[in-house]
Amino acid sequence: MTDPRVERLAELLVGYSLGVQAGQLVRIDGSSEAAPLIVAAHRAALRRGAHAYAQVSLDGIAELHVDRATEEQLTHVSQVERSEMERLDGLLTIWSESNTRSFTRAEPDRQGRYIAARRELSSIRGERMARGEMTWCGTLYPTEAHAQDAEMSLREYEDFVYRACHVAEGDDPAVHWKSVAADLDARARELSSVRELRIVGPDTDLRLLVEGRTWLAAKGERNMPDGEVFTSPVEKGTEGTIRYALPAIFNGREVEDVRLRFEGGRVTAAEASHGGEYLSALLDMDGGSRILGEVAFGLNYEIDRFTRNILFDEKIGGTMHLALGSAFKSAGGENVSGLHWDMICDLRADGEVYADGELVWRAGAFTTPAPGSTRSDAR
Repeated sequence: MTDPRVERLAELLVGYSLGVQAGQLVRIDGSSEAAPLIVAAHRAALRRGAHAYAQVSLDGIAELHVDRATEEQLTHVSQVERSEMERLDGLLTIWSESNTRSFTRAEPDRQGRYIAARRELSSIRGERMARGEMTWCGTLYPTEAHAQDAEMSLREYEDFVYRACHVAEGDDPAVHWKSVAADLDARARELSSVRELRIVGPDTDLRLLVEGRTWLAAKGERNMPDGEVFTSPVEKGTEGTIRYALPAIFNGREVEDVRLRFEGGRVTAAEASHGGEYLSALLDMDGGSRILGEVAFGLNYEIDRFTRNILFDEKIGGTMHLALGSAFKSAGGENVSGLHWDMICDLRADGEVYADGELVWRAGAFTTPAPGSTRSDAR
């Protein structure tokens, strides 16, 4: 019997996140592990009159490619894939893995080159989304592997996922996310006048220039669950040090206790207690991989724990995340890279953020509500 929460999530994704309309071409991507949500989303898209189809992947194919491909094969991007990305009206990506550590033994340099090549497709997607030509949303279908990473039973993890998406109860989840959107928009407007941010915490004192950049609200349209406000810092305006006490995870590989030093906007020193080789390989991926492409406040307080999955962890209420690599053009960012690596800075117990010298964030929350907001993200 299908979990009714899966049906509610599918309707939320197709109706609210993607805004699917009759006649549109919609693709649903996911592994065989996500079959219940793929089917439910396909059904929801058909109800709206869309031309929907699924692209179902098999576990192990990407790992095989990284391990066995020639250099030409490793960096090749199919013209068929480009063509699809240039024609889709909507794309739903469902992340669901049976083995979240499958790339653990992959050669870091080869994996880095594969990631960089695939970035071309996401760049096409991003440009078309910015022009209003397509919509995209990424979400997760809970599996035993994801539950194991989060140190929960599958039942507990399912409850966590559906609660974070606000589909656990019978209320209309779209109404909830529209309310969240209004409050996040209010916070983004308030931050738009800030010239400089200073983040202070354990082994962290980092200054970021954000003058002239646009703050954006992540409100369930491109990720589900969602709940953050973000921008792209000025490329040469980052100075200082930051420590990420929470593991930094990228493509299934974990780097622990990352410490970075920035000078003139670039990482000039980096160390980690575990996974340093992988960290170095990603930092050297290309000319833009040592520059910050994003700074964001995590404001979904229904996500209250670290799960080793960036979809949830970057939105943990009371944290900030900063991403190395590609910036958001829609925020005014200019950095280009094959990398976009979100790392979580936990400020809930001991952290402060100053905006142009004024304390605006302490111990995981803004010090005052945003003007015009109806729900407070301040404590």
